[in-house]
Amino acid sequence: MQSTTTQPEELTSAFRQAISHFSTGVAVITTRTPEGPAGMTASAVASLSIDPLQLLVCIRTDLPTRAAIEEAGRFAVNVLGDGHEQLARHFATPRPDKFAGVEIRDDYDIPVLDDAIAHFVCNVAAALPGGDHTIIIGDVVGCDHVAGADPLVYYSRSFLGLCKPSAHARHAYELHLELMM
Repeated sequence: MQSTTTQPEELTSAFRQAISHFSTGVAVITTRTPEGPAGMTASAVASLSIDPLQLLVCIRTDLPTRAAIEEAGRFAVNVLGDGHEQLARHFATPRPDKFAGVEIRDDYDIPVLDDAIAHFVCNVAAALPGGDHTIIIGDVVGCDHVAGADPLVYYSRSFLGLCKPSAHARHAYELHLELMM
């Protein structure tokens, strides 16, 4: 259901600027239809419930992956790790075969990215309207993760890694040694 109210352009612009300062993880949402695999990059993913195990993803209603998920009734959330910016951009760009050259695991009937640092396989529990997006609630039926992996983060319209104090301290020490020579 589309909203019948329109916001002033200044408020929309201010909202986009403000919400870009909310850091999020980056995931690729995947599914499989009779025509083949489908996928897209998303940052609107959240844990919803522990009992039952559920998460939600928000996908722009007019995107082909949203229709593919509803058709398939299943999807996977593939959490990207630090250094996977190219993979995030790959799935964010429209192209005929987004899975060309991308390695996927074959232990599920839907595509799970081999490079994901965590994944969640879900059955669609509900699809709810959310303005120009659809909120898809998934019942988690399988998941796994890579221990010790750092996430890819999206903040202020840029992909970033986590700030590690130990790495900064090491860099500062090495820089100090360099300057002393």
